[in-house]
Amino acid sequence: MRQRRWIVTGVALVALVATAAGCGSDDTSTADAADQATSTSTTAAGGSSTTAAGSVNTQPAPEASDPSKEALRILVSNDDGIGAKGIDALVMALRMLPNTEVTVVAPKDNQSGTGSKTTEGEVAVAEATTLSGYNGIAVSGYPSDAVIYALDKGGMPTRPHVVITGINEGANIGPLVNVSGTVGAARAAAQRGIPALASSQGLATEPDYPSGVKYVLEWLAEHQAALLDGTAPATVTSLNIPTCASGSIRGVVEVPTAADAGGRELFTSNCESTTPAPTDDIDGFSNGYATFSTVPNAA
Repeated sequence: MRQRRWIVTGVALVALVATAAGCGSDDTSTADAADQATSTSTTAAGGSSTTAAGSVNTQPAPEASDPSKEALRILVSNDDGIGAKGIDALVMALRMLPNTEVTVVAPKDNQSGTGSKTTEGEVAVAEATTLSGYNGIAVSGYPSDAVIYALDKGGMPTRPHVVITGINEGANIGPLVNVSGTVGAARAAAQRGIPALASSQGLATEPDYPSGVKYVLEWLAEHQAALLDGTAPATVTSLNIPTCASGSIRGVVEVPTAADAGGRELFTSNCESTTPAPTDDIDGFSNGYATFSTVPNAA
């Protein structure tokens, strides 16, 4: 088993995470996001696309972009619903990245625990926003329906380089993987040839979404070149990040998904644990590690 630890690189990433953490409560940030939500969205390459019910709603980072570089196109979805805190924290961080286009297509309501279920026939769609006012499309269906609508039915006419789902409220480890709508939505993307990251945060009264955002951004930075040039494999990576009641996240490990729970803790993490070398995602997460696991593209 290969174990690795990541260190946040540079002051910029720390500042970015701090910005994401404050998006839900900072009046200025919220107002700015709300202003964007009512305006025409401009692409990183300098073009524009208006928003209409059921149409793409892509908004790039507000910083100046380099038109000579291709923008990284990210589709964001989840299973907690477009109004959830986790997807809002993620989107507010991603939109701050330069040369990045972020499109949100997510379930209208909470669809946790629905796995890879899909709806027969057409699904209803409507304009909606995240908690901080970022424009998106709400789909009246399952998480997989949202991704399928975006990729196959014109919800996002330009194919994304990557699909990121979450950040889910609650870990998706071991036997929870196949019932997770967060993973199900990511699988729908991978089945269509697009790399996907399913991100999930440990439970608490206030889940530590800033830590979740940090690890998503690190993964994205590591894989960005391959995503842009099309060499990244169309696989599903499941990321589970502890919310520490005490202590701090011990680092990052790459581990397989546990075949069964075996009576082990699935929902909380002991970040003060000294247990070394976890063998699977349950051992890693429950002992305070952020875990990365490659899961099959189908249940």
